[in-house]
Amino acid sequence: MFPCYAHILFSLICMTVQSSSPDASKCGYSSCPKGKDGMLNVHLVPHTHDDVGWLKTVDQYFYGEKNNIQRAGVQYILDSVVQELLQDPSKRFIYVEIAFFARWLNEQNDIMRHAVKGLVKSGRLEFILGGWCMNDEATTHYNAIIDQHALGFEFLRQNFGECGRPRVAWQIDPFGHSREQASLFAQMGFDGLFFGRADYEDIDQRKKTKTMEMMWNGSPKNLGSKADLFTGVLFNGYSPPPGFCFDINCNDDPIQDDDRLHDYNVDQKTTQFIRYAQLQASHYATNNIIMTMGSDFNYQNAHTWFKNMDKLIKYVNQRQVNGSKVNAFYSTPSCYLQSLNNASKTWTTKQDDFFPYAHRPHSFWTGYFTSRPTLKGFVRQTNNFLQVCKQLDGLAELKDTDNSTFHLNILREALGVAQHHDAVSGTEKQAVAYDYAERLANGVMECQKVANDALKKLYKKGSTPAPNQLFCNLLNISACHVTENSKQFTLTVYNPLARSVISWIRLPVVGTNYTIRGPKGENLLSQIIQVSADTKRIPERKGSLAKNELVFRADLPPLGFNTYFISMTGSREKQSTKTFKMKSNSDLVMKNEHVSLTFDGPTGALKQITNLDSRVTVQVKQELMYYIGVSGSSKSSALNAQPSGAYIFRPNETVPLSFHADLKKTTVIKEGALVQEVYQKFSPWATQVIRLYDGAQHAEFEWTVGPIPVSDMIGKEVISRFSTDLATNGVVYTDANGREILQRKRNHRDTWNFTNTEPVSGNYYPVNSRIYLRDETKKIQFTVLTDRSQGGGSITDGNLELMVHRRLLWDDYLGVGEALNETGMDGKGLIARGKHFIYVDTIENSAKFHRDMALKLYMAPSLSFTTSTMKQSDWTKVYHTSWSGLKAALPDNVHILTFVQWAGPSFTPRTSQPYLVRFEHIYEKDEDVELSKPVKIVLQNLFVPFDVQSVEELTLGANLQLSQLHRLQWKTNQHFPDLSRQSQPVTATDNFTVILNPMEIRTFQITWK
Repeated sequence: MFPCYAHILFSLICMTVQSSSPDASKCGYSSCPKGKDGMLNVHLVPHTHDDVGWLKTVDQYFYGEKNNIQRAGVQYILDSVVQELLQDPSKRFIYVEIAFFARWLNEQNDIMRHAVKGLVKSGRLEFILGGWCMNDEATTHYNAIIDQHALGFEFLRQNFGECGRPRVAWQIDPFGHSREQASLFAQMGFDGLFFGRADYEDIDQRKKTKTMEMMWNGSPKNLGSKADLFTGVLFNGYSPPPGFCFDINCNDDPIQDDDRLHDYNVDQKTTQFIRYAQLQASHYATNNIIMTMGSDFNYQNAHTWFKNMDKLIKYVNQRQVNGSKVNAFYSTPSCYLQSLNNASKTWTTKQDDFFPYAHRPHSFWTGYFTSRPTLKGFVRQTNNFLQVCKQLDGLAELKDTDNSTFHLNILREALGVAQHHDAVSGTEKQAVAYDYAERLANGVMECQKVANDALKKLYKKGSTPAPNQLFCNLLNISACHVTENSKQFTLTVYNPLARSVISWIRLPVVGTNYTIRGPKGENLLSQIIQVSADTKRIPERKGSLAKNELVFRADLPPLGFNTYFISMTGSREKQSTKTFKMKSNSDLVMKNEHVSLTFDGPTGALKQITNLDSRVTVQVKQELMYYIGVSGSSKSSALNAQPSGAYIFRPNETVPLSFHADLKKTTVIKEGALVQEVYQKFSPWATQVIRLYDGAQHAEFEWTVGPIPVSDMIGKEVISRFSTDLATNGVVYTDANGREILQRKRNHRDTWNFTNTEPVSGNYYPVNSRIYLRDETKKIQFTVLTDRSQGGGSITDGNLELMVHRRLLWDDYLGVGEALNETGMDGKGLIARGKHFIYVDTIENSAKFHRDMALKLYMAPSLSFTTSTMKQSDWTKVYHTSWSGLKAALPDNVHILTFVQWAGPSFTPRTSQPYLVRFEHIYEKDEDVELSKPVKIVLQNLFVPFDVQSVEELTLGANLQLSQLHRLQWKTNQHFPDLSRQSQPVTATDNFTVILNPMEIRTFQITWK
């Protein structure tokens, strides 16, 4: 027990510590205040919404720097709130963003930390959501969503135990809501979700029908009730009722209760509050309502808030003597949720999602699906590399002496911050976007140290030290210091997938003739392609010496690596790539054994794609085009003045503009043994390369867009449009956060009669990994996969478009205060580069491709180099040139989602370090005849380095044993087949067998022998 000091604060702390012994601890639902029967119970929820970067960087927000931009200092919020809670046991507060709270707690002394633990144990300080940030739901990948929540959960578990485990998800600010997010929350063990934003028409309808709260079916087809989540839409966004904001940044009058003074206003304020509570209650289904008492960065002086709320509670409840039926008290979202659960109501259900979101006519928040495309691409690539680092760290069994956990955490935290709804969304100020990118870059450099240490350890056959690994981060723009400056080098390619994959390697080089030897010493076929003029104009590759790209095929083992030995030869052989231009009016055909692409002779544009295996042909014209964004006005409140901006997509016409390029004149065709390429120039700033690799079942479209010109003072939003001959009947399909597929119907919403004031942007949806069209009569599917999140849709039948880049000159009046006008290192408009992957086949055959390809894109191989001049024959004597972490590849429908050293909730000290492993079934029910079936995995003897000693199944967030999870149960008005299955225990008697059902993710803490 800490000694009590004379200082009042320490006295308060001591009182809290003494009252929060294990016997007195009371957190979770057991700590909730009880409402009054026959009353309207108003749950006042003191809260702050602290963006992990937006107008200021995450550091500036924490410390309260640059208050000229926004008055916000998170450290002062937590200082002030904790002091108020310590003084009065009746007060409560919730906190959400663990990226901030972890930093604050680490700065406190032991006495304060102990006091905070007492507040948490007593339920007075409650963590809601519990992720590292409040992530965006449109542009985030499910892998990164899970990781950032697990990062926050683990901090809470280590510091506060079971009382720190969040029970309610709190997505109050994201701009639309994903069904997959709800499914993930349910699998993490949450009992409910509350959010603040939904389409204005949707909310109007829900208010009228008292369906602001519902049961959301997160995976009705696949996981059933396991993915169901009770969900509520908050009445006033996440702000306090009008007139009752008591923050130092607010202008509302305080409650003045000295009746001797002229400004006495208790009667007025009390009546006003009661009327508002009754208004809100008229739109909800029980005698409990929730009022969010706080907003962005509120409570820097918590005393002003709590002093006025104390008075509000006092005077509102005094009215009960005179017959009032309103009862107000301090509460939390989880306590409110418990009250709803106790009401024993029957709730309506919902199966679709909440995209796209509009807060008024002409204001669809669909621009951020694409905003800052290079940041979105960097976030996806960085997540890819984090998974590689965690796997290598685990497979090599690196220890704390290697500092691998420290290095990994730098990237974990940077990537966790990047999932914030004003980060990867692209809706932050430019300076903040730079800060996010810098954090990611620093994290990548730290994680490269882990990959280096791990590979050096996995290389070794004996005691000979392995050479250091070098990394090249600009391979996408044909720049690499190692390959450009070395006549001889090794390349190690690590495959993070649990199956063998084929990967096409492209290395920037200066020479024209190279020899490549594989891991067994075999000579590999290669091809030299000149670096295009379009690539050379990218300012970020300034200083690169590479004139060519060396292309070859790598066949990689599962969860393992191959090393390739590359050397420049002295002989100057004729290049293996032929180049020519389209001249005649005859069609050009580019094909391999699986795919044929036909380009129209008169125009040079893509005309037709044929799957040669299934003999399916789709007539398709593809082109880069652009919309002109609506410009701004000084009358920002007028509906017709809503401009396109970081959040909003609002084109001034419903038909995109064509570049009117004569592609026949600009198209260049390169033919070679390994890859064929067609170069198309739509304008000096909008080009693309269409590639077809040997043996590939798909075509690759690499687009390069920028600098988007704005000298005409017109903002532009560039799309890639595919116009097909398919009869699609207004339907297009998009993925949800990279997982399940949702059907989208033009100008339609399942929940209400939709009025579309914007024919284009009102039909845009988030595309995280894929979008496709189907012709149900012909049984044909046309699929496009993306390498990052983008906005897209089908505006007319048979057509599909994806927005790839946007540059705008007006703020859209939603808070950022600056236009989305990104520039590159040369001060000109930013150049963005990315890829689309096109596949044509029958509907029956298409799922196998798009499931497999989406997985390969977000878990791509990782490349590292050495400048060793050691001969391949000598290398193989002391180092492995090929290595796999698996004794056998896993089935095509199984993915190892997570593999990392980690000591979680069921860990007891043993001789070996436990691991966290997630296995995932990547197919939906009925997607594929064979691959949609349940699949069995035997963990024993699966991994090369170790065998299983024990297995404990956890929730998806890895903060609770699955056997200990008991979610609240709800009654609904619709009864769907319960597809959830009790997970079969994984025991030693069956060699630790895991059964996975469609779309199921199972999370295990495993201890190895």
